[in-house]
Amino acid sequence: MDVSAESPVGGTIVTPVRGPRRKIGGAALTWLAVTPFAAWAVARVAGLERGSLPTQLMTATPYAAAGSLVPLLIAALGRRRAATVVALLTTTAFGLTVLPRTLGSAEATAGRPLKVLTINLLFGRADVETVVDLVRRFDPDVLSTQELTPGAVSELDAAGLKTLMPHRVLQDEWSASGSGIYSKHPVEPLDPMVPPIGHNMPAALVSLPGGKAIELVDVHPYPPVGRQFTDWNEALEALPPASGERVRVLAGDFNATIDHAPMRRLMSRGYKDAAGQVGAGLIPTWPANKRVPPIITIDHVLVDRRVGVKDVSVHTVPGTDHRAVFAELRVP
Repeated sequence: MDVSAESPVGGTIVTPVRGPRRKIGGAALTWLAVTPFAAWAVARVAGLERGSLPTQLMTATPYAAAGSLVPLLIAALGRRRAATVVALLTTTAFGLTVLPRTLGSAEATAGRPLKVLTINLLFGRADVETVVDLVRRFDPDVLSTQELTPGAVSELDAAGLKTLMPHRVLQDEWSASGSGIYSKHPVEPLDPMVPPIGHNMPAALVSLPGGKAIELVDVHPYPPVGRQFTDWNEALEALPPASGERVRVLAGDFNATIDHAPMRRLMSRGYKDAAGQVGAGLIPTWPANKRVPPIITIDHVLVDRRVGVKDVSVHTVPGTDHRAVFAELRVP
């Protein structure tokens, strides 16, 4: 619409009104801010990530959840009703997927104590004195190691692990594929529960005192990078479900967060994340000992839903880019 006025020297001055154009531009910018977060939330809730890059981006979901407050504020202050509704639904969806990991839902559970420690040793370069010190301090029943090399086996034993945890099922290698289970109690190696996809993932039957033995699987699939994405996905899908016969625990470097659909499908087969049960599910475990602090949570202890979780803590170990995860459990 134009506004006309008479000129003192004759003629008519026409002045265009630009308000509506500014409103259209403001609405477009608001939707430009809201839409990426809304699409991310839909992909996360529906498990729509596909391929290597979207899968890697999905690890940043907790940060996207916090960032979704910005477009919500923009839409609300701009009085864009439709955009505000979408932004509010987006933030709510993020909250429902992320916040439970910080709130926890564990209940006091009676039963036999089971303490599990897991650590990725980064090609055996982790400081063995720190690892053994953690074993002495927390007295775990089981230690699950990834990227365990023959050299690291010798160094750990020399540092005192041979005395502290004399029983073991090891598949050490001079590469990232090495893995090994250490225990205070007698162990029996089990037939491979995972097809040979990715790194070694040994399984053991641990004779936990006071009742039936428990099963532990040392988990370490390939990272979902490039062509390894397919192997990563297949390895997570191939991990065994929880067993009705005996308690089963999966511990290790999953190269996955709870925001990955394959990880959630694995948990739907009878598991829960121990850290999430005590409100520690967002404590990052990788990359450690870098210029930037750890940013994502890919090291986990998954437990049978019948298992109680008393405490979970995360610890930095010099020499490795993963932090150790300790879980204190109660086995029915």
